Amino acid sequence: MAISGKMLKSAIISGANNIINNKVTVDEMNVFPVPDGDTGTNMSATIKAALIELNLISDDAHIGTVAEATASAMLRGARGNSGVILSLLFRGLSKGLAGKETANPKEYCLSMKMGVEAAYKSVMKPTEGTILTVAREATDAALEKAEKGGSLEEVFEVLLAEAESTLEKTPELLPVLKKAGVVDAGGMGYLYILKGIKQVITGGEIIAQITSAGETGAHVVTNVAGSFDAEIEFTYCTEYLVIKKPGAKDAMLLRAHLETIGDSVVVVDDDEIIKVHVHTENPGNALEEGLKFGALTGMKIENMKEQHKQETVKAELQKQRKLKPERPEKKYGFVAVANGAGIETLFKDLGVDRIVRGGQTQNPSTEDILEAVLATPAHNVFVLPNNKNIIMAAEQVIKLADRNVVVLQSRTIPQGLSAMLCFDEAIGISENSVAMTKALDNVGTGAVTYAARDSHFEGKKIKTGDIIALENGKLAFTEKEIAKALVKLTRRMIKGDTTYITVLYGSDVTDEEAETALETLREKVSDDIEIGMVSGGQPIYYYIISVE
Repeated sequence: MAISGKMLKSAIISGANNIINNKVTVDEMNVFPVPDGDTGTNMSATIKAALIELNLISDDAHIGTVAEATASAMLRGARGNSGVILSLLFRGLSKGLAGKETANPKEYCLSMKMGVEAAYKSVMKPTEGTILTVAREATDAALEKAEKGGSLEEVFEVLLAEAESTLEKTPELLPVLKKAGVVDAGGMGYLYILKGIKQVITGGEIIAQITSAGETGAHVVTNVAGSFDAEIEFTYCTEYLVIKKPGAKDAMLLRAHLETIGDSVVVVDDDEIIKVHVHTENPGNALEEGLKFGALTGMKIENMKEQHKQETVKAELQKQRKLKPERPEKKYGFVAVANGAGIETLFKDLGVDRIVRGGQTQNPSTEDILEAVLATPAHNVFVLPNNKNIIMAAEQVIKLADRNVVVLQSRTIPQGLSAMLCFDEAIGISENSVAMTKALDNVGTGAVTYAARDSHFEGKKIKTGDIIALENGKLAFTEKEIAKALVKLTRRMIKGDTTYITVLYGSDVTDEEAETALETLREKVSDDIEIGMVSGGQPIYYYIISVE
């Protein structure tokens, strides 16, 4: 049996819905308790970018067409390192399936292997015990089964079983996972996607996406009113549950009545309840008819025409906000990822052309960064990700842009600012790249934030909400008070050659609190070191410390 385009389309939708439904579970697998753009959120946002494209593709499309549309959408929608790796796995799949109408088990597994190889190549220092290991070992096992003549069902059984087995081994391959007592979050996210895909490939139903209300929707859950531009015949989307009374009539009689007053009728019946959905001009009539069968609960009536108007306005506003491409005119331009009015102003004052809003808990997509690059009127554009989890997404822009893009490996806001201070318009792009990269190592970064989840650190239990201090991205210690953490962390970071300290205070710190903190720092730090306090306005982090 071969995999058709329709089958792959349905399978990817199922896989996407499964990771979206379980993204919180995957997020909670992250080792460190810092608030971040977590793995489940990033992976689900990345594959969700493909859902719109897939719904535009005909069920008659060849498998190569489906794979290409998926990979292209995921590349542009990739968020975070886990999202980029996931997009590369599907990019390899699309290359292997290019031009094919269908694929047999061996062809599909060989295409998956191309994705694994592409993902490994994209990471400078691949770490075993991550999503990479899970994808590689699962694919190799499935390919071996396919080469021995295994059926489609058998191959996917092996694929999933090996992925589960390898995921369980990740703590043995990566000590930090073993210490935290968890498996790799990226590997778990990939497993959820594989489970959704396998369910369809082996003849099951598409896993439905669960709405915030806990109800399941169609293949892709969207706002009904915002999903089409055609004339809406019936105004009210009416839903309710009937708790059946003893001796209730056949629910099909209810369905027959609803079909006379509207369309999109869904009536699902079991021993105790009847679930009803109808588009109608008379929701009262629909409710009244339901009362004949029992008591009503979970009633929801929405005006689809009004919703459609609102969605149209939102879409138009979004189009207006979208940055327009600019023709290259000057030699150099700059794009920086930042969040916080004060921090954005600092970058703009240093010559940054475009700011991409993002950072912790808000990883921008490759498409977001590409849009900013194309809106920068320069032949050569430097991109400053300013976050380790955004670098890979930024690097994907290099092959998508129509101009030369240089992605600097800035992992923090202070590193990005330091790099900008070293830029020299009088020298060439290579010389600037080297100088700005060297500047990244000349600044130390500290941060004071809070624990987003319960965790453990060096044998000490960390509770949600505890104040935590980070030194160059690593958990340094915990504290009970924000001000104490700031002073302790700053003093810890000072070295013999330190001459200047800049502290950026966030949106949750008042000007008065910042001023008091500055006075305390000056009392506790040598007079030979100059200290500056600036309103960064950043969320999540109470303080970001730059030590030079």
